[in-house]
Amino acid sequence: LQLAALERQIFDFLGFQWAPILGNFLQIIVVILGLFGTIQFRPRYIVVYTVWTALWVTWNVFIICFYLEVGGLSKVRFLIIL
Repeated sequence: LQLAALERQIFDFLGFQWAPILGNFLQIIVVILGLFGTIQFRPRYIVVYTVWTALWVTWNVFIICFYLEVGGLSKVRFLIIL
């Protein structure tokens, strides 16, 4: 999971997409805190990691559906000017 985030970090950096870079950096930090919380059995870190992972997966599924134009999601908007 962390390797995938690191790979995405590199590709986003090459494209100068700074918001995804910051999101990936936050993902890496939360993964490290989640691992630390699991090893040290810190329940708060585990809860933060679980909630963040659920949000991160939801966001990535939304982005995938958006780019594949699943359902009503569309990258192209048609405006009708009367």
